[in-house]
Amino acid sequence: MSQTLIKFNKILMIKLALIILGAILLTILIVWLIDKFIPTKAKPFITIALWALIAYLGYLTFNSVYGEIKFNQLKEKRYRAAIERLVDIRDSQLAHRTVTGKFTKSYDTLIKFIENGKFTLIDRRDSTVIDVEATKRYGGVTTTKEIVITDTIGFEPVKNRLFKGTDRYKQMMNVPLGKEGTKFTMNAGEIEDEKGNKIPVFEAFVKKSDILFDQDKNLVLKESQVISVEGVNGDALRVGSMDEVKTIGNWPKTYGSNE
Repeated sequence: MSQTLIKFNKILMIKLALIILGAILLTILIVWLIDKFIPTKAKPFITIALWALIAYLGYLTFNSVYGEIKFNQLKEKRYRAAIERLVDIRDSQLAHRTVTGKFTKSYDTLIKFIENGKFTLIDRRDSTVIDVEATKRYGGVTTTKEIVITDTIGFEPVKNRLFKGTDRYKQMMNVPLGKEGTKFTMNAGEIEDEKGNKIPVFEAFVKKSDILFDQDKNLVLKESQVISVEGVNGDALRVGSMDEVKTIGNWPKTYGSNE
């Protein structure tokens, strides 16, 4: 369990303790009022009714707070599983851009690339050569310059580097533990920078409501409106962006690296 969730659960337990304390004080006040103002014959019936009401309200209060604790535990479990898939998508997209120069919006294309694509392995070394132009300028005085020589020394399969022999990439489009059949929405394209250069971008996301589809609707709505340093902001788990050049995720680092 993450430190964030432990901290949140402690806050909820403190909240529950305060509610219980308030209920006890209210009960004492009600008992005093009954003893002072209610006729003796009617007291037993009213007392029983009030205790029944207090017990019922206490049950509702406990369920409300404990339900939120269970919701947050389940939410963290499902978020972690979804984030693992988003990281796989991001790593695959970055590899695709490295090799082809662009991102793709197709899972089929991305899977075929993982299975067949290869990284070019480059060896770089420094060298010193005669600078012909500078030598001419200086009247024949030999002048040198530093250059970097690059050689292709081999190729490495993308699949081996990213997935080390596993085939989990075949499932990276499917949202785990969420609504059955839900897939991560993936887009790719280009945006222009200030100089008019075309920059490739991509994003992949899933709505929180699809991850938490079977949970209390009010808690899901509240979670979809989160704005917090320690929470996943917005209504979706997301990596990348179609509006700006970034490939990070929108989750806090308590869920693991988002870069």
